[in-house]
Amino acid sequence: MAVMQRRAGQRKSATRRRPTSRTGDRASRARRLATQPRIALLVATRKGAFFYHANAARTRWRVDGPHFFGQIVNHVMLDPRDQRTLLAAVRPGQLGPTIYRSLDLGATWHEAKQPPAFRKAREGELPLSVNYTFHLTPGHASEPGVWYAAVSPPALFRSSDGGVTWSGVDGWNEHPMRFKWCPPEDQTPDGSILHSVLVDPRDPAHLYVGASGGGSFESTDRGESWRPLNEAVEANFNPDPYPEYGQDPHCMALHPLRPDRLYQQNHCGIYRLDRPATRWQRIGRNMPAEIGDIGFGIVLHPRDPDTAWVFPMDGTSVWPRTSIDGKPALYCTRDAGASWQRQDRGLPREQAWYTVKRQAFCADVAEPVGVYFGTTSGELWMSPNEGRSFRQIAAHLPHVYSVVAATLP
Repeated sequence: MAVMQRRAGQRKSATRRRPTSRTGDRASRARRLATQPRIALLVATRKGAFFYHANAARTRWRVDGPHFFGQIVNHVMLDPRDQRTLLAAVRPGQLGPTIYRSLDLGATWHEAKQPPAFRKAREGELPLSVNYTFHLTPGHASEPGVWYAAVSPPALFRSSDGGVTWSGVDGWNEHPMRFKWCPPEDQTPDGSILHSVLVDPRDPAHLYVGASGGGSFESTDRGESWRPLNEAVEANFNPDPYPEYGQDPHCMALHPLRPDRLYQQNHCGIYRLDRPATRWQRIGRNMPAEIGDIGFGIVLHPRDPDTAWVFPMDGTSVWPRTSIDGKPALYCTRDAGASWQRQDRGLPREQAWYTVKRQAFCADVAEPVGVYFGTTSGELWMSPNEGRSFRQIAAHLPHVYSVVAATLP
């Protein structure tokens, strides 16, 4: 009997030790989650905007919306400098394109008093009107209230009052080469656009922009002058496959911790540029040959300049712009494009004929990094672990135009 009591006691004691370890694990996880940023996904679609608010573990999402129901929303962006100012680029039905502003995360919205608009054409000039605002970018950290808006047809506008009023950046909009760089008759599927406005975090005067059908361009004087930046970028649809300008960048990104490193997903491949060099390297040549390096978006790891993700699409002769063979996947590089690894765990294995547009692909700043994308078929997907696995956040949304991972206060 005494032996049996000791054994029972041993079992009881061992049973007590296990929850102590689990309690420690739970406490450690709670401390880690307490330090995670609050994440919200700002999803812009063909029929409105939807905001998805995550819990600390990013396992549950609360939806707020739709905002601007029934209207085309191209882009929504939260100002990371004050984590308060929210701008939305909206095309409200029969009315002209405009920008809305909120200071309470979308509880109330106010239209810009003076949205982006071209000046009246002079005699003999081609009259222009803004078709829509495609892309919104907060200015430099040292310039609170400054925003940039990129529109279609390709033009650049600037606000100095947090998006209330906008004026043209004449260095681009009035440049004598502008119509040669971006011919008015050039038409991509969504219209010719300016996009990917990048501000060097070291210098508010140093800007980059991408223009569909025009190429990539650089300014070092706040947009007063510009020069092409397209050396070694292919344009296989032109008689000269490597022109000075006329390429078709789909998305361009600058790494915040290494601002001299640029990445680009182009109509003709994936590229990297390390300044002060001016010659791009086609790192997409290292993608699997059966996949290729055609796509719309490219996303960078916020803390590792060597890590990036792309979402390849079918770029065969008919350009269907869908996931390849109906099997969607991301490809990740962790060595600046020297090699790529397929990431598709949890994504549909077949018959998923969607793609991801250039602004519908993003990452958050959490640890580990969350990677997100929205699809042309109205699905919202996430990876909580830098692409190792995926799960669906939402389905049956309208056609998704952009997804932004915002960090809330």
